[in-house]
Amino acid sequence: MPKQPTQVSEETILKASWSLLEEGGIEKFSMRKLAVRLGIQAPSLYWYFKSKQDLYQRLVNQISKKIVEEYDEDGDWKSQLTELATTVRRVLGQYPCSTQLMMMTLPHEPDMIRFTNLMLRCVESTPLQEEQKLQVVMTLMNYVFYFVLDGEQHERNVSTIVKEHGGDPGEEVTNLLESMSEGDAGLFRRLFKNGMFDLMGTDSAFEFGLRVIVMGIEQVMKENE
Repeated sequence: MPKQPTQVSEETILKASWSLLEEGGIEKFSMRKLAVRLGIQAPSLYWYFKSKQDLYQRLVNQISKKIVEEYDEDGDWKSQLTELATTVRRVLGQYPCSTQLMMMTLPHEPDMIRFTNLMLRCVESTPLQEEQKLQVVMTLMNYVFYFVLDGEQHERNVSTIVKEHGGDPGEEVTNLLESMSEGDAGLFRRLFKNGMFDLMGTDSAFEFGLRVIVMGIEQVMKENE
């Protein structure tokens, strides 16, 4: 085991990790770059974390702790699930690459387990079967994760188009749609003109998706009866 460095701590490593993730994204993140940021040799990091995956687990544990702290566990199961999804989305927006990290890790840390247990508590009072309760929270989290990722990717796409072509990216799409037939692009053209892209990533779009999920859960309950 390498000699314990004196100039860093777990807290400073985690803080530097968030900074590095914000600057370069998870694709460019490495223990070597992290060590350079901290001004230490890369092997020194392994005194605190056994691997990059171990570091990721600790970062997700911080996210999970924040979710548990901010979540307001009140109301019936529908209110609780809605509040949970809203809280998770809000917290994910506070940490760079947080969604990718959540999807790359397992609940092997205390606060990650508390978060998972919190999700299951939301549906504990429902008449769903045990395996259905797990599927409900998994479906809900997959929805939140994808919604956040999709919104972030949409912003990057728009930014790239503006950088490469300049001007309004919607103008190029409009010109393309006008050149296509009604059969090939009629429905898409109408939705685009009505602000389809403007709706992406908005609170109203997120809330509508939650309503659909909750209504689906209620339907499963009726079928179980």
